[in-house]
Amino acid sequence: MIAHRNLGLVAAAATLLAAAPLSAIFDRWTWLVQAVIAVAAVAAAAALARLGRTPLWAQILAMVGGLTLALTWLFPSGGELLAVLPSPATFSHFAELLGGSVEDMRSYGVKVPDTDPLLFVTVLGIGGVAVLVDVLCVGLRRPALAGLPMLAIYSVPVAVYVDSVPPVPFAIGAAGFLWLLVTDNVDRVRRFGRRFTGDGRDVDVWEASPLAAAGRRLAVVGLALAVLVPLAVPGMTAGLMSSLSGQGSGFGGSGLGGSPGRVDLFAALSGQLNQSKVTDLVKVTTTEEEPFYLRFGVADDLRNDGFRVRGPNGRRVTADLPDPSQQSQPGVERTRHRATVEVTRDLNMRLLPVYAEPTRFAELGNNWYYDSNMQVVFSNREDSRGKRYEFDYVRSKYTPDRLRAAQPLPADLPLRRDQTVTPDVPEVRALVEELIRGKRTEYDKVRAIYDYFSEDNGFSYRLSTEQGTSGQEILDFLENKVGYCQQYAAALAWMVRDAGIPARVAFGFSNGSRRTGDTLTLTNRNLHAWTEVYFDQIGWVPFDATPTYGVPGSTRSAWAPDTDAPEDNTPDAGTPGAPDNADPSAGPDREPNRIEEELDAGVGSGSGTPAEQAPVWPWWAAGALTLLFLLAVPALRRHALRRRRGRPAPTVRTVDPSADPSVTGAPVVTVGADPDRARADAHAAWDELIDTLVDYRIRVDRTETPRTTADRLAREALTADAEAGTAVRLLGRAEERARYARDPLTGEPLPAALRTVRTALAERADRRTRLVAKVLPPSVLQRWRTAVADTSSRLVTSGGQLRYRLLRFSPRRMIANRAGR
Repeated sequence: MIAHRNLGLVAAAATLLAAAPLSAIFDRWTWLVQAVIAVAAVAAAAALARLGRTPLWAQILAMVGGLTLALTWLFPSGGELLAVLPSPATFSHFAELLGGSVEDMRSYGVKVPDTDPLLFVTVLGIGGVAVLVDVLCVGLRRPALAGLPMLAIYSVPVAVYVDSVPPVPFAIGAAGFLWLLVTDNVDRVRRFGRRFTGDGRDVDVWEASPLAAAGRRLAVVGLALAVLVPLAVPGMTAGLMSSLSGQGSGFGGSGLGGSPGRVDLFAALSGQLNQSKVTDLVKVTTTEEEPFYLRFGVADDLRNDGFRVRGPNGRRVTADLPDPSQQSQPGVERTRHRATVEVTRDLNMRLLPVYAEPTRFAELGNNWYYDSNMQVVFSNREDSRGKRYEFDYVRSKYTPDRLRAAQPLPADLPLRRDQTVTPDVPEVRALVEELIRGKRTEYDKVRAIYDYFSEDNGFSYRLSTEQGTSGQEILDFLENKVGYCQQYAAALAWMVRDAGIPARVAFGFSNGSRRTGDTLTLTNRNLHAWTEVYFDQIGWVPFDATPTYGVPGSTRSAWAPDTDAPEDNTPDAGTPGAPDNADPSAGPDREPNRIEEELDAGVGSGSGTPAEQAPVWPWWAAGALTLLFLLAVPALRRHALRRRRGRPAPTVRTVDPSADPSVTGAPVVTVGADPDRARADAHAAWDELIDTLVDYRIRVDRTETPRTTADRLAREALTADAEAGTAVRLLGRAEERARYARDPLTGEPLPAALRTVRTALAERADRRTRLVAKVLPPSVLQRWRTAVADTSSRLVTSGGQLRYRLLRFSPRRMIANRAGR
């Protein structure tokens, strides 16, 4: 019963480890806490049922009951008895949660928030797997089959992620499964009593038999291959290795490199942008004569390190979408248009470029969703590369008077609370208060801040920025007054938020200048960032504070005019800006606007001015040198051993007491070899010979005497070389004398004999054997394997002895012994 209880606890723990891949789906860890409670309830119910020696079907009912009680306590409906006993209302609530989970699965993208429906279906699934694993492992004693329900958990993130699930959670789940198999094996051995070796030595149950040890090695190697091979083979994944190599894949990627077609949502207030080539990304055909910017992303989470992107969520684009044209307001002009977008294969992200306020999509499947708040189209299973789609949209234009009529949002409105959060920078807040002093309406406050970013106030467009000394990137920008679109957009959004008005940063394409009829060709140089401000009863209204001469295809409006243009030239709806290849001499540092690669989840402002990307070749060179060094370690070790063994024995000078010094006139000195050193040299020469035989794949029989081994080598391996045969017999005779004789063999050239035998064996071997003997000497590898095995055996033996002592430890026995004294 104790063994069953231990196995049941391991089965519960293995189930929780198998659920580790779900961490890639949820934004928080609430699911894990609730899963631990549910699995603990299942394990406790199973243990109590087994204490009563109930049949298997009763154990299953007990585990299902424990899971039901846990779910009732975690997801109450309000009609429970004693907070944990379910009622009919409880099961109705469970059914509602299941239905809501289906809708949430369609609406949310990874990582998903902690909604009750999603948490319920997750905890229910993990608890159900815990029941199956317990039944298979403890009830049916089929632990290998328990891997199937555990694998079902892993299949959930695999189905959600397009590229790959992170490898670490998979390794954790696999380790849990291996733990379950090992525990079951130990439990089976315990049923047969104690284990003994052939010589009668008692063996602990945790000490691996040769077959079991081989199986575990195969399991570890298989797990390592399952994790590493998909990361290394091109085309199998775009996960870990892509991140490490800087080749992220679209939405949420973390790569820093890539082609010019990879887009980065990076509207930081620092740094400079560089592009080496112009790449066509999007072709859009629209019925609108002067459209506003094509957009694809929003950053609305402002933290201490800058703006960041939240995960979008919404409904499928094939469903009915909101239609703003049905809402008529004075001062708001809304017109319907149709657009067709063709994305080239150079633009790879999980977002689709669309105009604001789309109302209908065609030629897009059920894998694409629309977030009506962010006004972005996204997918968790497809990317934008090579997409062609058509959609209807509504273009809204506002009069300044209509925006002035917008009332301030209530202070307790969630939108205002979330979208007006700013880090505490007193200097920025003081500047905003000075700019909006005396302004009564929300629009006038926004215009006061918007108009501040003008050439009259010293602001200019430049890709390279000046380093500040304030420690705050926004303060450096406001002081130096030099920047590009990301800095203007983020600074305007920050300052509007400081005024208590919701604002965010939007990303997309300006209109460029390559227009053929109704078709616009947009390139990487048309990528752009601007600000959107929320007005009550109106919604998000765009404001672009970046100087027009820095933005190819810049568009201005009546409510957000060009602050650097004469008042009588302010456009009504929108005018195209400078061409893509604008001459930099046309204005101060007037270079085309560019946004760099790879769609990231951060828009930081506190990381300092980013330098140009460091070259990759030093890392490759360092990796190659490290790999070469690791490969050379066995050869270096073999060379060191050969050098140490080949040192000649020192001579010993002694005075001969039997000689008469009167004959020679001086004491007689005898020169000879140290017997102990000669014996050690003979052993070293023999060890070197054995290692050489191992290196050249010649059979070594440890049961033979040195003379027998030497005769066999001279007869079998060195038949054609008499000198080598004589040398190997000399080595055998020296080792035999060192082992068994009173006086070792001295005065013989053992190092020269070794060189003769080694040369003869090398000439006899083929090219591959000689190469392996030099680069990866088998003798060194064999010695290392033996050392590892011996160390492992010692550790296992020590652990078994410690465990045996702990099991035999009894405080009651100690008290009895003291009482007897």
